[in-house]
Amino acid sequence: MKSTFIPQMEQIAREAGALLMSYFGKISIEYKGDADLVTEADRAAERFITERIVALWPDHDLMGEEGARRERGSDYKWYVDPLDGTTNFAHGFPVFCVSLGLTHKGERIAGVIFDPTRNELFAAERGSGTFLNGSATHVSKTKKLVESLVATGFPSHKRHKNPNIHYYHQITLRSHGVRRAGSAALDLCSVASGRVDGFWEFKLNPWDTAAGVLLVEEAGGLVTDMRGGPFALDSREVLASNKLIHQELLHEFAEIEAGRVEGLPKTKMPS
Repeated sequence: MKSTFIPQMEQIAREAGALLMSYFGKISIEYKGDADLVTEADRAAERFITERIVALWPDHDLMGEEGARRERGSDYKWYVDPLDGTTNFAHGFPVFCVSLGLTHKGERIAGVIFDPTRNELFAAERGSGTFLNGSATHVSKTKKLVESLVATGFPSHKRHKNPNIHYYHQITLRSHGVRRAGSAALDLCSVASGRVDGFWEFKLNPWDTAAGVLLVEEAGGLVTDMRGGPFALDSREVLASNKLIHQELLHEFAEIEAGRVEGLPKTKMPS
């Protein structure tokens, strides 16, 4: 993979991941909002990443999950999530990552996601494919939703106002299974590497998706909004798949939105 940006991005992501691991299992939990966990590691990693980007590309714009902002009017803009999977991290659950996405004039051109607990580094640049630890990776070849393993996620706060529980219920009935790992960036990596066949989620931010969406697209997948329209970083929702099950997922989502869904089964709690 040849790129002006990828080698430096990979190095920054790996070093930020090492920084996170130095905190893992040792941090104190803080709260912002209702139940949105923030850790010392979040802030330390974002400071480190921001400083490195500014040193290498001082004229570039930047938006970070923990509040870092640089607006220089550049055609280039970075989207930084220093720790995607904060709740997992804070509780010692080893599913989290560093996510770095870069756009040029609004087009996603490079993305790197590093999972430090598995030492897995995903990277992609526009037109050059997706790589996992240097080897090309691709979306799955599963053709039917009923045979698919898919993934989703829920917000860390105000979950009662999020419609996704209805989608989760219906897709669970129509697929081989639904997984909820707690990191949208890693879920997109799982689509890009064929580990799951599709992924959807609501209420996302640009730093959650900037890198992962490019990974999926470059691995041969398809990414849209929940109605099949073009995906945009400000969409706040994403549907990613191996292309083959995309229309089935869109059909199920349309049925759910229209209210044509199965009711919850009537069961008794076990005694």
